[in-house]
Amino acid sequence: MPYEFIETQQTDGVLVITMSDPSTRNALGEQMTKELCQELDRFEADPEGRVLVLTGKDPSFCSGANVRGFDRAIRAREEAASAGAPPALPWDRLDPRQGRSYQIDPIRLLPLRLHRLQKPSIAAVNGSAYGIGMGLALSCDIRIASENARFSEAFIRNGLIPADGSCWQLPRLIGLSNTLLLQYTGDAVPGQEAYRMGLCSKVVPHGELMSATMELAQRLAHGPTFAMSLIKYLVFESQWISLEESLKLAGPAQELARQTEDHKEGVRAFLEKRTPQFKGR
Repeated sequence: MPYEFIETQQTDGVLVITMSDPSTRNALGEQMTKELCQELDRFEADPEGRVLVLTGKDPSFCSGANVRGFDRAIRAREEAASAGAPPALPWDRLDPRQGRSYQIDPIRLLPLRLHRLQKPSIAAVNGSAYGIGMGLALSCDIRIASENARFSEAFIRNGLIPADGSCWQLPRLIGLSNTLLLQYTGDAVPGQEAYRMGLCSKVVPHGELMSATMELAQRLAHGPTFAMSLIKYLVFESQWISLEESLKLAGPAQELARQTEDHKEGVRAFLEKRTPQFKGR
């Protein structure tokens, strides 16, 4: 279906979503968020869709949230204050147990939607991934960066905090010290440094980014993607539990895998000494 701020192309099981708003360097606004969520929902329900690739229209991956929205919100708060609205007490501003409940707004829910996608996902980071743009890249399973990529926890530059989930994601990827360094400074990290820190799995020349990404995506798409979904679930859940509990969780998952057509095909292909033809089911 036609979209205004994203482009989509699905070939041989791989869906490529390109964030496309060149005038803002693909800044994430409400409409782009809505379109991304709609396409992710369609893709996840599509049995022919096996692997997601998320990228941006050159020269940027995603420059962050649309700052025009920040300005409107600031003016609205100032107008409310000038109208005599009583200031909230400090705890009421932060702690929902003290009488105020916070909801996750749709833009900040997008990294969670990507994180929970029950199919493999790859971020092809072609340029600047700033603020929530970096959060989107972190929420994909794998990140491949071009030499033009730049990663920045840019929230601090606007006096904000990383409220996109990266406070949860980054320490698991690069450790506490590196996380706080990036989040305190907002410094942009180039692709090779991001690779050294563990932010991405591979760095390639800019002109080879999509070919390298699609090579991996096609390899995954031709694999047993149902089992990959189970692997993703077990890896995420195992971050919180003991080895014994992880082994117990793996039992039911393995039983599900044993019931798939892919398992039968894998065994037959092994016995017949041929390449398996997996279907993702």
